[in-house]
Amino acid sequence: MPTNIQKSLIFIAATFLLNYLLIIVYLALGKKWEAPNSVIVSSTYMLVPMLVTIIVQKFLYRDSLRMLGLSFSLNWWFLVAWLLPGIIAFLSLGINLLVPNVQYSSDFSGFLNSLKSVVKPEDLQNIKSDITAIPTPIFIVMNVVQSLIAGLTINALFAFGEELGWRGMLQTQLNSLGFWKSSLIIGLTWGIWHAPLILLGHNYPQHPKIGVLMMTIFTLLLSPIFAYIKIKSQSVIAIAILHGTLNAIAGLPLLFIKGGNDLTNGVTGLAGLITLVAINISFLVYDFFLAKQPIMLNSISLHR
Repeated sequence: MPTNIQKSLIFIAATFLLNYLLIIVYLALGKKWEAPNSVIVSSTYMLVPMLVTIIVQKFLYRDSLRMLGLSFSLNWWFLVAWLLPGIIAFLSLGINLLVPNVQYSSDFSGFLNSLKSVVKPEDLQNIKSDITAIPTPIFIVMNVVQSLIAGLTINALFAFGEELGWRGMLQTQLNSLGFWKSSLIIGLTWGIWHAPLILLGHNYPQHPKIGVLMMTIFTLLLSPIFAYIKIKSQSVIAIAILHGTLNAIAGLPLLFIKGGNDLTNGVTGLAGLITLVAINISFLVYDFFLAKQPIMLNSISLHR
């Protein structure tokens, strides 16, 4: 078995074992999936791929971590990584409003109704008072700015926990398979890795079982985008920023719609999936017509 495939399989097996075991132990302790425990566990969950990567790369194979794209050498693709999530969020909102029975909500009523089952009445009233006290345009600007800051800081740190594994370890090891095949494998692995969290109600609390399929489609569509920016930026740090900012701003569309459900709404719903298809097509067009070094249609190495 080629070394790169063997290393990839060891990484995947160890990551799934530790992550799934974390959830099993949590449930065995009789804990319910609710804040703040759910936030702590899901944040810890994100750090496991990084831990496994370090063990496999540094101690098992005695290879350098810098081989995985640990570069802080800034280029324009870092900016693309930082700003693209905002484009995804606003496009998802626009597409969401085309879905039957989904309407624009300027008073945040749809969002507030979705919180009734998970937030105490007095807390819900406080949230309503906070978000309705600010004019909508200012609220949107504040939300975007906060998301961009979080995407560069705390969110990027936790996203790096995943990305050193997915785009660092796996993308580097699977480069010989070509862009699309490696993106498919990583996207599928990434989606299935989310399964325990989704089944517990993360992202798709109304439809946790179908949510596993939806999340897998979501990661399959995200995977080529992340892979492309990793190659162009030559850094897994840029992807941590991309991932972290997307996590921060993904909830924005949900604030301004009412109707629909978790399978249709937002970045992780049908609206988001359609948006990601459009982004993939845009990258393909850019790569074919404008890129000096095409990637998507060429059988070239994913890591440079």
